[in-house]
Amino acid sequence: MKRAFLFVIVACMLWGTSGIFVHFLSPYGFTALQMVRGVISFFVMAGFALLFDRRQFRIGGFRELLLYIFMGATLFGTAFCYFRSMQMTSVSTAVVLMYISPIYILLFSVLVFHERLGWIKGLSVAGILLGCILTSGIIGGGRFNLPGVLIGVLSGVSYAIYNILAKLSVRRGGSPIKSTMYAFLFMAIIALIPSRPDLAVSYIAEKPVPTVPLLIGLGLCTCVIPYFLFNSSLKTLPSGTASAMSIIEPLSASIFSFTLLGEDPDAFSIAGIVLILGCVIVLERSELKKNPEGTPAEPSEQI
Repeated sequence: MKRAFLFVIVACMLWGTSGIFVHFLSPYGFTALQMVRGVISFFVMAGFALLFDRRQFRIGGFRELLLYIFMGATLFGTAFCYFRSMQMTSVSTAVVLMYISPIYILLFSVLVFHERLGWIKGLSVAGILLGCILTSGIIGGGRFNLPGVLIGVLSGVSYAIYNILAKLSVRRGGSPIKSTMYAFLFMAIIALIPSRPDLAVSYIAEKPVPTVPLLIGLGLCTCVIPYFLFNSSLKTLPSGTASAMSIIEPLSASIFSFTLLGEDPDAFSIAGIVLILGCVIVLERSELKKNPEGTPAEPSEQI
């Protein structure tokens, strides 16, 4: 059990390093599209499936294939909007805007499935919205970039849709490894079309060091390694507990942005981050009370 807790902590901290790689790759000309990391992730997971379970390659019909295509599209939207928001605003702002994805899932459940909102969830939603206003820089004269904030919100919306599709895949009996592997594949295909890979190759050829290590690190440290650690922890740790511990990710990302990247948050931004994380914890605790074991947890930075 202790090892499982350690796996979740390390996985969430690794997911939180995305901003570090984006920060150091951007000056070399890499765009948000070119940093979408589905290729490395797909090949690593495909190699794992090839060695240990080749049944993961089988697709059960057109509907399953279509589901994986949509999952790949939402992962692409999440990654692109997340990295672009980092470039236009700040790492801490982009992280909290993406991390409010539970609010979109909640609103979707209320509007589509007519789930009861309740006063606790209602206050949490209001608190998250207020936290976004504080973090975005609208109040206090911070670094406010409206397009960057809107793109950050889209990253959360896209990730919320991905989570819904992933849960739908699991409920239909799909393997989490297979669904994630094919989601990465279609994510990479979609990103390849508009990302100008020829330019990315020229950037790498011009400065192979440090661009190659940074790109490999982006794929391994923020996707492949934490994915396997997180899913390994689920063998002994309840998925609801692992999901609740994912709060470590945005905390780590914010700490990294303040200490390593030199971002200087004002009091309003810090208050907004604390308010958002606190409201997300309240939302997750309310869901855990309804379902102590939770639904199969999805790692929060598989992008």
